[in-house]
Amino acid sequence: MKSLYICLFIFSAQLSVGQPRQEIHCEHFFYGYPFGTPASNDLIIRDIYALSNNDDTKFADWVAYRLSMHEVDGDLTVDRVWKADPWLADEETLEPERNDENDYQGANNAHGYERGHQAPLASFKGSRHAAHTNYLSNITPQKSALNQGPWKRLEDKVRELVRDVLEVYVMTGPVYQRIMPSLPNANETHKVPSGYWKIICIQEGSNISVAAFFFDQDTPRSDKIKDHKKTIDEIEQLSGLDFLWELPDNQENQIESSLNSAFINKYFGE
Repeated sequence: MKSLYICLFIFSAQLSVGQPRQEIHCEHFFYGYPFGTPASNDLIIRDIYALSNNDDTKFADWVAYRLSMHEVDGDLTVDRVWKADPWLADEETLEPERNDENDYQGANNAHGYERGHQAPLASFKGSRHAAHTNYLSNITPQKSALNQGPWKRLEDKVRELVRDVLEVYVMTGPVYQRIMPSLPNANETHKVPSGYWKIICIQEGSNISVAAFFFDQDTPRSDKIKDHKKTIDEIEQLSGLDFLWELPDNQENQIESSLNSAFINKYFGE
């Protein structure tokens, strides 16, 4: 049985060039955690995911998780009961309840926002910790067409990939390219993402395959997943983060500059 992580780290890496990177060992990381978050972020590591929560936006700058058959192929029924993250202070995250109201109240009617999981609940029906995906630190406002359309289909494809290769690593997070309308009833200052990225990684022997995607908030429901493919280099430019930095430089550069179209067409083509 996996041990339950009960620790909260304050991530103190500086963004200056050449700054040594902290050694943080976690089963959810694939050749390093996404590097480049503000020093004030909170790094939270749980049994089923890790995330870096941004005090200013009130949302995670990234969420990383490892999926195996143990997590994916369960039949656990978990209701979507939203909760504030118990490891974050009230002023660092949104809240589901406030005098019988919640920070997402009216968001769908006003702007078409839904509560969008970063680590999806449906991918952890084999884990007794699946309810932790409903903490609002793992949730961001996503427009309905994206959340119920290509974003959901991509999550479905990732689960299919797990059943084929048995172990998959995922990193996902927001970007802020333009100002988006705020949640109308949230009492905390926050910043709604204008889009989302996702990176999927597998390793078979010494061979590493990756697929990277970016979706704007206004992505149509019917868009094909593969039409949103990017290189990891492009995701790094969008997010300001550095991925796979524990790999040798020549290997990292080769992987991050490739679209890996054959891998994407095989597993994420529609």
